[in-house]
Amino acid sequence: MSAITALQTHDVRFPTSLSLAGSDAMNPDPDYSASYVQVCTDSEDGLQGHGFVFTIGRGNHVEVGAIQALEDHVLGRNVEQTLANMGGFWRDLVHDSQLRWLGPEKGVMHMAIGAVVNALWDLKAKRAGMPLWQLLSSMTPEQLVDLVDFRYLTNVLTPREALRLLRRTEPGRAERVRTLLEVGYPAYTTTPGWLGYDDNKLVRLCREAVDQGFTLIKLKVGADRTDDVRRLGLARRTLGPGVRIAVDANQRWEVAEAISWLSELKPFDLAWVEEPTSPDDLLAHAAIARGITPLPVATGEHMANRVMFKQFLQADALQVLQIDATRVAGVNENVAVLLLAAKFGVPVCPHAGGVGLCEAVQHLSMFDFVAVSGTMEGRVIEYVDHLHEHFVSPARVENGRYVAPTTPGAGTEMLAASLAEFRHPRHA
Repeated sequence: MSAITALQTHDVRFPTSLSLAGSDAMNPDPDYSASYVQVCTDSEDGLQGHGFVFTIGRGNHVEVGAIQALEDHVLGRNVEQTLANMGGFWRDLVHDSQLRWLGPEKGVMHMAIGAVVNALWDLKAKRAGMPLWQLLSSMTPEQLVDLVDFRYLTNVLTPREALRLLRRTEPGRAERVRTLLEVGYPAYTTTPGWLGYDDNKLVRLCREAVDQGFTLIKLKVGADRTDDVRRLGLARRTLGPGVRIAVDANQRWEVAEAISWLSELKPFDLAWVEEPTSPDDLLAHAAIARGITPLPVATGEHMANRVMFKQFLQADALQVLQIDATRVAGVNENVAVLLLAAKFGVPVCPHAGGVGLCEAVQHLSMFDFVAVSGTMEGRVIEYVDHLHEHFVSPARVENGRYVAPTTPGAGTEMLAASLAEFRHPRHA
């Protein structure tokens, strides 16, 4: 038997603002960052769990502090018992009355819980000798349902309904695992699309995306309507008709503004529009969705919890659901969101691209394919080609598809040298 002995935290920041990678209409100078946690144990196997919360620079230390505030709830816990009851561990932290008051179930504390939960899933997968997607896909429907907190969900999804969904896809799991290992999972790229890039760089990166096998790219929009029309025209001429274009407004517009602006972009055959307005505004998203149909609305990367996803699905306020590996409280809550999406028949196309997000979220989409939705139809995972070199098991994309990882763990472990080199001075 072993115990959790420490939560080692790191404030890690990469100077991506120097190249304007990550720049968009609301975030012109992001420094991609990670509030990083390492769950240490006294186990003889020497294995440890790694997780993080993604931020874009200033304030990253606040999230680190929130992770540190969880020490009293985690240190000394029996490792084997905790890993055997991840649903119970999640509920212990999220339902703690005093921690809950800081949200409830949203904000820096909820994401901090997610970092620790994800780190323990990393440890659980390493102990099982399996990548996280395969570990989750090997669990029974009953075990998966036990991970989920159905509080506030049962008017839409009950545990019994969730079991039905999971049992429906259970017979084909082994075949889908083989398919995933053989052909991977579809990806799309945002690499050409940052607003800070000039036209020449946009065109060059679009050409490279085609050469790399991508069939969908995403461009940032929303700062200037005339510029957006010009940039989309350049992209469409460069890509030709065989590659789709999604656009991301990063919360920039009011409702009428979004509908009007998008009417000028429709000729470019858009795949979806992402985060057209405030990520919290359910009614605004629903109004925009009605106003631009049949162009789909995609959102979710900034949704705080499973309840918001439930409401957006109920209101048909999104037609493409975008989970994020580090926004909600970890793997458990994302399993709940995947089940909700399956209930409503809405495709899941995760947000990624930030430091470590590609590495982490690929496991959730691959699990969704094997054990929840049973399909890759209409589904893609975002990919941005930077910062992967800082991870022990970097995400791999070949010919426009994620290669299914086979290394045990959740893909969330950073190299010790990178942690040391990019640790913020205030925490050095």
